[in-house]
Amino acid sequence: NAIKNIYNKKNYSFFTNGNYNLNIFGIRDTTGSVNKFDDLIGLAYKKDNEPVVKLYNATTDPGLYYLNNPMRVEGTAILKEGQYKSAFKIGLHKGSYTALIQNKALPLYRDRNKDNKLDFDESTIITEMAGINIHRATSVAGNKSVQVDKWSAGCQVIAAFDDFKEFMEIVNKSSSLYGSTFTYTLFNRKDFE
Repeated sequence: NAIKNIYNKKNYSFFTNGNYNLNIFGIRDTTGSVNKFDDLIGLAYKKDNEPVVKLYNATTDPGLYYLNNPMRVEGTAILKEGQYKSAFKIGLHKGSYTALIQNKALPLYRDRNKDNKLDFDESTIITEMAGINIHRATSVAGNKSVQVDKWSAGCQVIAAFDDFKEFMEIVNKSSSLYGSTFTYTLFNRKDFE
């Protein structure tokens, strides 16, 4: 209910019709340090008509490596908080494994000053296709990454292999019922205070 209330407070859509009708969300922690999996990626849905919430350690920010070594001259991508309908679809991350990949242009801050801090400067926002995916860090079953490093250049990344496996199993179940595109909502931790 707390999660549903935050959606409602922001006038975001919250899916309640049917089992496995997923609400996929991220919760960004802007109080911590850069390069940590200090955010959450979550799922809220119904299973057997009962509410279920799953939360996974994640990052919604780029790692320190890409903050200091941007892939583009405009700077490193940081997804703006908000709700993005049908913004992701099931596909291959870097052609390698099944994940949720960017399906439409998204608003991204571009951090270009290489100061080891995440910059949320509205004047740098560019709405674009930039390969912002929801994927995993480590490729080793049973492992969980502790530092973001090169795992994210702006993607939303789940730290543990097993968590991501469960996440995708639920996504695939939902896809079989409702189709392969998904809405993603990115909150700030302050929204829950």
